[in-house]
Amino acid sequence: MAERSTAAVDVADNSGDEPLTAKADQSTADGVAQNPERDTESDKTQGSGGIEETEKASPPELHSGHKLARRYRLEECVTRLDGFSSWRAVDEKLRRAVGVHILPADHARGRSVLAAARSSALLGDPRFVQVLDAVEENDLVYVVHEWLPDATELTALLATGPLEVHDAYQMVSQIASAMAAAHREGLAHLRLNPNAVLRTSSGQWRIRGLAVNAALRGISSDTPQRTDTEAIGALLYAALTQRWPYESDAYGLSGLPKGVGLIAPDQVRAGVHRGLSELAMRALANDGATASRHESACTTPEELVKAIGEMPRIRPPEPVFTAPPEYQRTTYQQGTYGRPAPPGANQVPPTPPPPLQSRTGKALKWAVSALLIAALGLGSWQLADALMDQGNKSEDTKQTQTTDGNDKTGDKTKPVKTLAIQGAKEFVAKGDPQHPNDVAKTYDGDKSTYWRTSSFIGGPVLAPYKPGVGIVYDLGSVQDVSTAAIGLYYSGDHTTVQLYATNSLSPSSLDSMTQLGTVTTTGTSATVKVTKHVKSRYVLVWLTALPHADSDQYSDAGYKQAITDVKFTG
Repeated sequence: MAERSTAAVDVADNSGDEPLTAKADQSTADGVAQNPERDTESDKTQGSGGIEETEKASPPELHSGHKLARRYRLEECVTRLDGFSSWRAVDEKLRRAVGVHILPADHARGRSVLAAARSSALLGDPRFVQVLDAVEENDLVYVVHEWLPDATELTALLATGPLEVHDAYQMVSQIASAMAAAHREGLAHLRLNPNAVLRTSSGQWRIRGLAVNAALRGISSDTPQRTDTEAIGALLYAALTQRWPYESDAYGLSGLPKGVGLIAPDQVRAGVHRGLSELAMRALANDGATASRHESACTTPEELVKAIGEMPRIRPPEPVFTAPPEYQRTTYQQGTYGRPAPPGANQVPPTPPPPLQSRTGKALKWAVSALLIAALGLGSWQLADALMDQGNKSEDTKQTQTTDGNDKTGDKTKPVKTLAIQGAKEFVAKGDPQHPNDVAKTYDGDKSTYWRTSSFIGGPVLAPYKPGVGIVYDLGSVQDVSTAAIGLYYSGDHTTVQLYATNSLSPSSLDSMTQLGTVTTTGTSATVKVTKHVKSRYVLVWLTALPHADSDQYSDAGYKQAITDVKFTG
């Protein structure tokens, strides 16, 4: 596929305006235009930074509280420069936070920004921060995008130190895969830097500003795939070393020493993973090979994804077990509770209270003694009487227990029965189906057959790429389900199974269902116990997290799972 710049997205053909291209000999705050990732400025949270040479268009007069399209209320300006501004706003119609880029309609790059935003919105890939609206009205051009309040920029993550090896591996895998998908649709980023990469609270990595950030600054490239690949290499380099792989400081990171050139990450910092170090060099120094293994350079995100797939899988770190504190015997002495006496100190026991020596005290002791003697005598008499009565009625008791099936004190435990499965159908909440023709193999009585998922790059949790995958089972009639036993093909860390009651074999969405129970396992079986008893004919077995497994004859290595058999009991 021929490379092309998408910062303007064929705006020259659509609008008649020639897109502004940052040439290599132009001086901008973005650094050298051929490598915009060498920025020394720092974009603000959820905004877009960068200053270019002077533009004649003046920024629109906007303020907090201003509404766009009677819907988007501006709250806080996070960037204002070069004739455009970026805001945190509120979508009053859907009651959610959004981000908005605004510039005058007669701005030299207004049509380019609109075209880039609309092209990015058509991609619809959840790994990118989505463009929600792109409008030209009232002499303004504005682009509305998602606002992720629970996400953290890579810049902030690197401020505390380099990423863990598994986190860096996940980051470069997901970012490279996302950019490869974007370039297959003809879209490039061209400003892929630590401010444009976010990690959500669920551990997923998201990219913001696809095509739009470059269009706002008039940046384009003759080799967009190579530019984005080198940017991914710079991100991995920074994640491994907490250093920016150029001489200038940027994004809160120190640059490399002047005059030494580009050196491998494992030579910058001790303990860096060798495979990831070489991968960063293959992407970053794509005019040659690494000195250690002479691997070929990666010049496109697709080549980088292939190189990551050829690496040995990097497992997540084992959870650290913290031993409980040792048991410490507590003491009570002279107002000291739970504190040991200092060495050498004489521990004088407290003086016991004086006994009851008065006339009243003696009377009280005699009264208590008399009550105790009476209680013991009464108790002995009742015990003997009860034993004799039990001997006389033992035969009657046995007969009652044998013949009275409705005895209220008998066992009320209901017999457990296996519920027959009459049919099943794969439920697709988002995206493509998995293997709908294999659902019957999960209840055919043969554990060697199974229904399997696709192999996902990100995990174990599938969200936000997919809310989950699973199968709806038809029990033939309304049943009271108590447990679901699910046989799994892959073990590992970890599989999460949820159980839902639904009203049909083809439900509309998860929102229309009632959750019955959930379980997380690392083995090859999962038993979901119903915690909310709801009678239903249709039950959904829903997988929301999958373990990582190596490649096999059916699929590549990744996060995946297969169901061998399902049994319901009621």
